[in-house]
Amino acid sequence: MRQQLSNFKAEFFKALAHPLRISILDALRDGELTVNEISQRFDVEPANASQQLAVLRNRNIVITRKDGPNVYYSASDKSIFKLLDAAKEIFSHHLIGVRSMLEEIHAATPGAGGKEAGRKRMEGSRP
Repeated sequence: MRQQLSNFKAEFFKALAHPLRISILDALRDGELTVNEISQRFDVEPANASQQLAVLRNRNIVITRKDGPNVYYSASDKSIFKLLDAAKEIFSHHLIGVRSMLEEIHAATPGAGGKEAGRKRMEGSRP
């Protein structure tokens, strides 16, 4: 059972491992979209949008609803948005850590006095 869950998670995250698929899911927060709406929103060919949606559909991450000639895509489980939000939060924490590290490096650099000092050094080096 534990191995099955690990396999499910691995396959699930593989399905999310493309920037366009993540963008599509984020866009589906606001409701259903067609392939044409997705291709226009992200400036991609409809065939590319369809291909990415097929990956998400094969993993049951999105579902479809047909209405006349249109096929509408939506998230199969709204919990996916919590996962995307968690990833955004982790990314934000990563950026905060990188910024803090850069500030520490900058503070430890002799003669580093911020942007103003850097600008003055640049002006001082002009002929």
